[in-house]
Amino acid sequence: MTNEVSLNILNLNCWGIPYVSQNRKARMEAIGEKFAVENYDIICLQEVWSVRDFKMLKAKTQEQLAYSHYFHSGVFGSGICILSRYPIQDVMFHKWPVNGYVHKIHHGDWFGGKGIGLCRLKVHDMNINIYITHLHAEYSRYNDEYAAHRVLQAFDTAQFIRMTCGDADSAILAGDLNTEPGDLAYRLICGVAGLTDACSNNLSNSGTNECANNSYTGSKLARKLPEGKRIDHILYLGSKNYKIEVINFEHPFPKRVPHKNFSYSDHEAIMASFKFNVGESQQINVDIKDSLKEALHICETSLKNIRRQRLWYLLFGCILIVPLVWSMGLDCSIASIGASIGLNIARIFLTGILCYTLFMSTIWNSVEKNALTAGCLAIQIHLSNLNN
Repeated sequence: MTNEVSLNILNLNCWGIPYVSQNRKARMEAIGEKFAVENYDIICLQEVWSVRDFKMLKAKTQEQLAYSHYFHSGVFGSGICILSRYPIQDVMFHKWPVNGYVHKIHHGDWFGGKGIGLCRLKVHDMNINIYITHLHAEYSRYNDEYAAHRVLQAFDTAQFIRMTCGDADSAILAGDLNTEPGDLAYRLICGVAGLTDACSNNLSNSGTNECANNSYTGSKLARKLPEGKRIDHILYLGSKNYKIEVINFEHPFPKRVPHKNFSYSDHEAIMASFKFNVGESQQINVDIKDSLKEALHICETSLKNIRRQRLWYLLFGCILIVPLVWSMGLDCSIASIGASIGLNIARIFLTGILCYTLFMSTIWNSVEKNALTAGCLAIQIHLSNLNN
């Protein structure tokens, strides 16, 4: 290959939820038009929940980005996809064992079947692993019921990258990680996988979500933290064959869609330009023992909580059986048709709740418990090897 190769990599959470996201169709069209006229080599997208939207983006960028892949998973699809100027040699998707709760329909993360996707690209003579992911959302900063899920997703992501990038000339992870620099999930991904953040620490206004200049940010959030949160990232790793240098990092999109009063998404796009040179990359060793211990503590605490939840679900189920059994003796004493219909409706309602409690206390509880146990064991093994 030539001694030097450059790549422009863009990442964007498109906020493309059908029937929910505001101005989705117009925004997705505008995103596709923007991609078609810019000089991007690789585009990583999240929350493309409609395959029709993906096909539209693919069609608009076909001349510049001839190769693409959508990672199908879960009920609605993973929402993540890649558009590339360079050939895709192999693809792989690793679905996380924990990803929210099936009964939290208003959050919806479980239905997406989220995980981490891998596309191996052939860039000149280099094999570059492009990873893309979208971690579970943080719905509450101070009462985070998904903390253990996101921690395990982060550790799982880092382990997946570490174990699949051995023969690659470079590894790049892009996505909405739903974690800010310094947060535990961020530290786990960077520390375990050995990744470096492409964003310079001195970059002004580096927020990517809930920014004051975004049309979809509420006024209260805009006043509280005008620069927003930096939860979308592009991270990279060199190899013994190639060194990587970040030559540019920016927010490439304008604040509004041209001739419209709304932004391209509720997230800001980020773009990193990399330069690859022949030579061995310097590995940055970070002590992550404390982060692993913190992650282990969170997961062990969550295990204790789900054991208690199982008992509460079982207790509630036993309590529900009492009125159901008692109602059986009322059939003979009820004369009116209206009262009989009302009794049957009440039975159906109570039976539905009983089935839900039994499902949560048995099948769902076992699935989550086993996933958390497996995660704890993996963290313990990694921590043990570091100590040795």
